[in-house]
Amino acid sequence: MLPQALHDVIHANETLLWWLAGTSLLTFIATLLLVPLLLTNLPADYFCHGKRHRAPWAHHHPLIRGVLLIGKNILGTLFFMAGLLMLFLPGQGLLTMVMGIVLLDLPGKYRLESWLISRRPILRGINWLRLRAGKPLLIIGREEEHS
Repeated sequence: MLPQALHDVIHANETLLWWLAGTSLLTFIATLLLVPLLLTNLPADYFCHGKRHRAPWAHHHPLIRGVLLIGKNILGTLFFMAGLLMLFLPGQGLLTMVMGIVLLDLPGKYRLESWLISRRPILRGINWLRLRAGKPLLIIGREEEHS
């Protein structure tokens, strides 16, 4: 049985809690669909370079680049914040936070991604997904090490 004070808080914020639960469910489904899609569409040599690849929109007009960059960072921030909330609500909090970090432009992010991807269990899981999708396995390390 819930204490009366907690019951009153839940009853007073019922609409907000339903919105949070719906957002949590929607984000959970989005991560289940988007993470495999993103991981299987990475080029096999994505992590072979010492630096980040140029963004696909790098050749567009500066205004378009700016809008896309701002939109990507806003989306990344929203995913990160939703992930933080999901640490306390139902949903994939850590996975959603990681997805948000991947979208954000942060210093040292490529090094962090490369380090994470080089962990054997993570690489094994990603390569399993890639094999099922008919994609080549990810190559880890610098280009010169594989030549």
